[in-house]
Amino acid sequence: MNLGSLGAWLVLATAVALTGCSEEDKSSSTASTTPPYLAIARGRLDVEGGILKLGAQRDGIVRKIWVNEGDRVRKGQLLASLDNDIAQLAVNAAQAEQQKIEVQARQLARNFKSANLKAKRLTAAASAGAGDQQSADDAREAAQQLSDRIEDNHADAAVAKRKLTSARYELEQRNLVSPVDAQVVRRFVQLGASVSAQTGPTFILLPDEERIVRAELNESFLGVVVPGMKAQITDDTGSGLPAMSAHVLRISPVFGNSTLEDDPLTRSNQRTVECILVLDQPVPTSIRVGQRMLVHFGVPRWQRKRFYSPFPADGDSN
Repeated sequence: MNLGSLGAWLVLATAVALTGCSEEDKSSSTASTTPPYLAIARGRLDVEGGILKLGAQRDGIVRKIWVNEGDRVRKGQLLASLDNDIAQLAVNAAQAEQQKIEVQARQLARNFKSANLKAKRLTAAASAGAGDQQSADDAREAAQQLSDRIEDNHADAAVAKRKLTSARYELEQRNLVSPVDAQVVRRFVQLGASVSAQTGPTFILLPDEERIVRAELNESFLGVVVPGMKAQITDDTGSGLPAMSAHVLRISPVFGNSTLEDDPLTRSNQRTVECILVLDQPVPTSIRVGQRMLVHFGVPRWQRKRFYSPFPADGDSN
């Protein structure tokens, strides 16, 4: 082979090699730019129903605080108590009034029994000609008046009962109790502090409810993400926490502005829909409510064996 033929062969081989590399790079680039998920959204770990903020229902001075931050409380457990002297006096007065009416009821019952018996005897005597009819009529009238007073007493007793119930309710409102099983996150009051319904929350509680992820789904993904779809949850802060599997529980029927975007202009202009996801496994203790998460909707097929989901994968494209 002469030098010219060798040179031509080398040029041809180099062109073929370069062509092959170009095609391979193009294929690799296309594969790498293909999105492995149907949608991606930012979210926040939350609790079903949200964090609970408890405020004072009545004006008063804090007399006793029963719990501290970090304590776990049960439903109905006492958190704090306000001064209750006036409320307790109202309860005592209502109880005394009710007791007075009950005594009157017993007296009226005895008097009516006696008057009714007397009226029956005088009526029988008048019928037999052994007594006058006027005395019998007067006895029956006296018995009827006692019967009317008994009915009035029953009405007074009902009113007294309502007064006592109302007084006891007002007394109970002087106590702050936990409406659910929860953990005390914050306490905003001290002994001797003056509180009212307008002073804001006195305690913030984290209910022992199911943990969820509230994701802000861009309007362009409506119709793509549907209830029951699988998803992968990762920590948006890049802490390296392991990914968790989840599924879409529901999608809000209304639009809203983004709250998770850092850019104020984006927050005001970007329309999103709230998407609620339920985790398929217990939430690690290292992940806290309020932590930002990244949601990948539609777990790729090559990763599905790594994440557990209770939903079947038949016929899905996610």
